[in-house]
Amino acid sequence: MFIYLWWQFMLIAKSNYIRKLIIESKEADLARINLSNIPGGPEIFEKAARFCYGVNFDITVLNVAALRCAAEYLQMTDLYCENNLCSRTEDFLSQVPLSSLSGALVVLKSCEDLLPMAEDLKIVQRCVDVASAKACVEANFPSRSPPNWWTEELTILDVSFFEKIITSMKSGGAKALTIASAIITYAERSLRDLVRDHSGNGIKSLDSGESDIRIQQRDLLQSIVALMPPEKAAFPINFLCRLLRTGIFLRAANICKNELEKRISVILEHATVDDLLVLSFSYDGERQFDHESIRRIISGFVEKEKNVSVFNGGDFKEASSTAMQRVAKTVDAYLGEIATSVDLSISKFNGIANLVPKGARKVDDDLYRAIDIYLKTHPNLDEIERENVCSVMDPLKLSYDARVHASQNKRLPVQIVLHALYYDQLKVRSGTDDQTMPNAVTTRNQLQADVSLMKENEELRTELLKMKMNVKDLQKTQGTSSKGNVKKPTFFSSMTKTLGKLNPFKHGSKDTSNMDDGMPGLTKPRRRRFSIS
Repeated sequence: MFIYLWWQFMLIAKSNYIRKLIIESKEADLARINLSNIPGGPEIFEKAARFCYGVNFDITVLNVAALRCAAEYLQMTDLYCENNLCSRTEDFLSQVPLSSLSGALVVLKSCEDLLPMAEDLKIVQRCVDVASAKACVEANFPSRSPPNWWTEELTILDVSFFEKIITSMKSGGAKALTIASAIITYAERSLRDLVRDHSGNGIKSLDSGESDIRIQQRDLLQSIVALMPPEKAAFPINFLCRLLRTGIFLRAANICKNELEKRISVILEHATVDDLLVLSFSYDGERQFDHESIRRIISGFVEKEKNVSVFNGGDFKEASSTAMQRVAKTVDAYLGEIATSVDLSISKFNGIANLVPKGARKVDDDLYRAIDIYLKTHPNLDEIERENVCSVMDPLKLSYDARVHASQNKRLPVQIVLHALYYDQLKVRSGTDDQTMPNAVTTRNQLQADVSLMKENEELRTELLKMKMNVKDLQKTQGTSSKGNVKKPTFFSSMTKTLGKLNPFKHGSKDTSNMDDGMPGLTKPRRRRFSIS
C-alpha cells in the first residue's frame, strides 16, 4: 500500500514513522510512501488517517486491537502529539472490551491476524488474563443461563489461544470439572462432524485420507487431548469414547490414543454397550475398526482391579468387585452386538471374552447368548471350531432357562449339550437345587469322567443303526422275504434287539436335531431323568 505526498503533511504531525520516512528519503521528489506492512491493512490505515485529519470514526471491540497495533507501527504516541491514537485505543481497550468476558474474547480473536505485534504489546496476555478470570467466576457463580454459556464463548478462538486460556485457568486454581466442561464444548464445536455425530448415520462421505483438512483436524484433536487435566475421571466416558473414535479415524499419534484409552479404562464400569460400539464401528456404521483399543481398555481396567484387590489384601481370583461384575456384563453384551459381524474371527471373539476373569461372571447367560449369535452368523464352522468358540463359556454356570435352551440348540457342539443335560441330571438324581449343588469343580470332574462313556454309547448307537440298514439291504437283495409271509428272525436282527435293550439312550436321550432353536421363552419341558445305567 502506498500513500501520496498530498497526505503527508497531515500525517507527519501525529506519525513519527512517516516523519522519519520523509526526512530519511533520498529521493528529491518523494511521490509516495510504502506502508504495505501496516497491521490491519488498508482499512485500518484509512481509519488512522481519519484520526489524523480529525474525521470521526468508530473504535469497536472488533478493530481496537488492529488500531492499537497500527498506531504502534506508525509511532502515533503522546510523545509526538497529545492524546494520540495509541492512548485513545488503550483507553478504549481497558474501559470497554476488557471489562467483560465476551469483549475480551472478541479482541483476542481479532489478534489472530496481528501476531506477533499483538503479543509484544501485551494485548493477547491481557485478554487471556481477563477471560480466564471471568470464566472461573462464571463457572462458580453463573450470572445468566444456561450456566455453561461461557464455554460456548470460548469456541470462537483458535486452539492456540484456547490453550492459553485453559492454561491460565489451571494456574488460577480452576476445578478439573470446570476445565473439562470448557474442553468438551470446544471439542464438540471445533470437531462437530467427528465428535458430535456418534450414531453411525449421516456421515457416509468422510474421507480418511491425508487431506489438509484431516491433518488440521488431527492436530486440533491432539492439542485438545494434551490440554486435559490430570484427573482421569473428569470427563464422561461417552465423550472419551467419541474422542478416541475420532483419533482412530484421523490416525492420531499413539500417545494421544493411549491417553484416551487410559482415561476410559479407569472409569470403564460406567460404560454402556453403546459407548463400546462407538469404538468398534466407523462413521458409516458398516466398517469395523481394529478391536485392539477395546482389548487394551478392558485389560487396563482388569489390571487396575487386580492392583486394588492386592492393595486391600484380598485375592482377586476369589471375589470380584461390583465394578468388575458390571464390566463383565457390559463386555458380554458387547460381544453379542459384534458377533453379528461375519468378518469377526474366532480368535478376536475369544480374545475379548477371555479378558474378563472367570470369577467376574456369576452366570454365563449373556456370554452364552453372544456365542449363540456368533454360531448363527457363522453357520459353516466345523465341530472343532464350534467347540473353540464355546470354550470361553462354563456350561455349569448357566441358569436353568439357559440350560434348557442349550439342550435344544442344534448349533452347539455335542459336548456342550451333554454338559447342560448332565448338570440337570445330577440335580434330579440328588434332589437338590442350584444353590445346594456340589461346587463346579467337583461337578466338572464327575462330568469329565462320564463324557467319554457317553460318547462311546453314542457311537455304539450309530453302529447299531448302520447294522440295521445293512440287514435291510441284504434282505432286499436276496429276496428272501415275500409279501404276507412271516419273517424269520435272523442272527443280525436278534443281535440288534439284544443290543437295543442295552442302549442307554433308548429311553433317556434327547435328540435335539429337530427342536426349535429359539431363545428361552418356550414352555419349559417336563424334567426327565437322563441317566446312564
